[in-house]
Amino acid sequence: MILLAAPGQGSQKPGFLTPWLEREQSRELLETLSEATGIDLIAAGSTADAETIRDTAVAQPLIVAASLVSAQALRDALAAAGVAAPQFGYAGHSVGEIAAAALAGVFTPEVAAKFVRERSQAMAKASAARPTTMAAVIGGNRDEILARLSELGASPANFNSDAQLVAAGTVEQIEQLAAEPPAKTRVIPLSVAGAFHTEHMLSAREHLESLREEFPATDPTAPLWTNADGTIITSGTQYRDLLISQVASPVHWDADQRSFTEHGVTGLIELLPGGTLLGIAKRQLRGLPAVAITTPEDLEAAVALIAEHGDTVAA
Repeated sequence: MILLAAPGQGSQKPGFLTPWLEREQSRELLETLSEATGIDLIAAGSTADAETIRDTAVAQPLIVAASLVSAQALRDALAAAGVAAPQFGYAGHSVGEIAAAALAGVFTPEVAAKFVRERSQAMAKASAARPTTMAAVIGGNRDEILARLSELGASPANFNSDAQLVAAGTVEQIEQLAAEPPAKTRVIPLSVAGAFHTEHMLSAREHLESLREEFPATDPTAPLWTNADGTIITSGTQYRDLLISQVASPVHWDADQRSFTEHGVTGLIELLPGGTLLGIAKRQLRGLPAVAITTPEDLEAAVALIAEHGDTVAA
């Protein structure tokens, strides 16, 4: 099984969509998603500066749209190369779960766009209530790190691997963490504008809960992992409800990665804007064939990985 993994917030870079706009199908999909989200995603991904796309209300729809664009392009590249469609599994990191939900058939692209629009705006509003941020904590002893976060009043937001977690809290708390880090750790500030997946996002969770029935969901048509605990979810409504609760709960990407191995994943392709999850996989899933899609040129390597390591099914 080949896993398509959709990255989360912080993976965006100014101009990263520019080379994709030469592809007519990509531009058309971005136009459709722009209309559904109320954001000019073409401008956001091509001409906007770093500060503009750091805004949660822009970054989240942009990242989800980018993952869907690259997944569409990958399928077209497979067809052009005469490579049969493999058995795909899907997972997303944080907001990337919305892209995974669309790719696995839980949401239509339009519902996914509406969900990420409401999620991003509610999280941006929650972030504006008090200055908060996040930082990666690499290395060290996990128990000592958690104890330090508790001492500061900060929280673990993402358990990315055995060697990395992401801390979240007020700007002051994260600054203190960086100034006096736990032993044998590196603390790296992240380009995000909020303490996501913590109690600071409870108002955003409540907003999404109030709109629950406006996000119709169907059961996934392929294996679909959840960040909640790394299990495969077979109920679309359960996955939707987990997406809502996950806004204020930690991401367990470490559990997802262990589950990928247990369920026979033979290769990993990180969708656009790729790179972050590939870096984590190289440490946690050593030896697993993997490709990150960052430009259209990466599609060739992704197709080659699928041709060599994918269990094909009838097209």
